[in-house]
Amino acid sequence: MIKQRINNNTDLKTYLNNILNKSKNNLKTLCENDFIIVNKIPIKRLDYKLHIGDEIIIKDKYIKDKKYNKLIEIIYEDKDIIVVNKPSGLLSISDNKKHYSLYNIVSNYIKIKNKNNKIFVIHRLDRDTSGIIMFAKSEKIKRLYQDKFQKLVKLREYIAIVDGILDKTGVINKNLIEDKTTFVHISNSKNSKQAITHYDPIKHNKKYSMIKVKISTGRKNQIRVHLSSIGNPVVGDKKYASRSNPIKRLGLHANRLEIINPINNKLMIFESDIPNIFYKIFKEKD
Repeated sequence: MIKQRINNNTDLKTYLNNILNKSKNNLKTLCENDFIIVNKIPIKRLDYKLHIGDEIIIKDKYIKDKKYNKLIEIIYEDKDIIVVNKPSGLLSISDNKKHYSLYNIVSNYIKIKNKNNKIFVIHRLDRDTSGIIMFAKSEKIKRLYQDKFQKLVKLREYIAIVDGILDKTGVINKNLIEDKTTFVHISNSKNSKQAITHYDPIKHNKKYSMIKVKISTGRKNQIRVHLSSIGNPVVGDKKYASRSNPIKRLGLHANRLEIINPINNKLMIFESDIPNIFYKIFKEKD
């Protein structure tokens, strides 16, 4: 990722041509996929005027997949792992060959880059949740992360858009259990598992709230079930009682992951920008 301050007035196309070795069509593709951000706003047009002092962010590392026909941002990559920004609506991995998944996209990228390499899932996100997800480049590395994942993870942070007003910090500590239909319930049965979710308000209007969510446990559908249980389901979540969908997708994004590298014991911090669509409903009139 490139992050700079503009030091002279110019247009976006001229500026990008000076720092990126890409064709006009490639630059257009970057804009169309929200990979060019000026003053925290994605810019769609190459003739956009830049001014002295503007902050520009260029997400210049990505996977271009022909079948998916969209760009997947590479947040971080080294010889052991690759961390990407999963779009909403895309499966992390699928057991059914008919369903194309993020695993397929990243796997194809790695195969082209390093012919015989495979990738392995370290953790997953729900299909309609966007944000940070990690893959290992060998089974050995996968096991190093997965075997002690809860201990290695120091922070898993999400941004959620929920129905109703949440204007105070809170903690939800309710056990969860999954039934045969894959529906997750609040439960106190002996087979249930503890789940803890912390949330902090960011902003709200008369209908919706944006909150920061941190999880101490990583149960399936944890955030969605917990927020629904207090009467503030994630928008677009029909499975767990939301009746609204103002952003035309699930309002949940994994925006920050802090995890210890099990090989060198150093803390790694990965971040993903909050989707611009999340802000849109707070700019519109109630």
